[in-house]
Amino acid sequence: MTSHQAVPIDELDLQPAILTDRPADIFRFLNEAILGGRRCALVTLVEIVDGAARALGAHMAVRDDGRYCGFVSGGCVETTVAREALLAIVEGADRVCHFGKGSPYFDIVLPCGGGIRLAIHVVRSADTIGIVVDALARRKSIGLVYDPERQQLSARDGPSPTGWQNGLFVTGYRPDPRILLSGQGIEARTFTSIATSAGIEVIQADADLVHSSADAQTAIVLLHHDIDRELPLLRCALRTDAFYIGCLGSRRTHIRRREQLRRERYSPEQLDRINAPIGLFGPARDARSLAVSVLAEVLSHVEQRRP
Repeated sequence: MTSHQAVPIDELDLQPAILTDRPADIFRFLNEAILGGRRCALVTLVEIVDGAARALGAHMAVRDDGRYCGFVSGGCVETTVAREALLAIVEGADRVCHFGKGSPYFDIVLPCGGGIRLAIHVVRSADTIGIVVDALARRKSIGLVYDPERQQLSARDGPSPTGWQNGLFVTGYRPDPRILLSGQGIEARTFTSIATSAGIEVIQADADLVHSSADAQTAIVLLHHDIDRELPLLRCALRTDAFYIGCLGSRRTHIRRREQLRRERYSPEQLDRINAPIGLFGPARDARSLAVSVLAEVLSHVEQRRP
């Protein structure tokens, strides 16, 4: 590891290194900092009182040079949290702090009117952090277990609910949602542009790729104007664990689509997985409105699946 000269906390410029709230980004930042010789802390939202801007398990990662990333609130306390994390790093000991309702910081009131409790862990090894980074890169679910008594982190394979379990705080992570897209023309190009701008991976897919690559964190979007071209991909999509399947077309088109698949002995439960006409609102008469409508519907399904 490379050593870095310590600078007094009051002389540090506390600033976000990157603006992100995605766990994969936060853990990559943390992992790279530790491997680069930086002392770091991981901040976790472990209790919410009467509501908060972020979900339980939200993180910040803080380096010893004052740079940080992630959010545990709406942006109103993050600089103060970073300073608390730096104090923990200097002392070499974990700590807990409160903000908002029930907090000793009388001058910090959360806009939501609630309160939050944060666990600040001084990370002493990159091993567990690296395991989380690797799992998310391989699109595997994983849990991070924090033991406040031993001041230790460990990893747990597979899906994990977020919360306290027998004195341990477990944060569960799933791979980022991604979209397999089939379609041509302005609708597909505009959708790809808007979804990519929102930080979502979009992959142009054929039937073979849908069959081999769609997992439970995948949405399948079919933007075809021709049912005959769409059906081979749709048949593959219905055999996957994709959390969302959406098809372009009117209600009349969808009635024809369902009737065709019903004749092929697809069950009502399978047919009910198809979101059509596609999009959260409509009818959308231009490519931009359609793209926003479809992306909003996909993300609404993401939110519905949160534990």
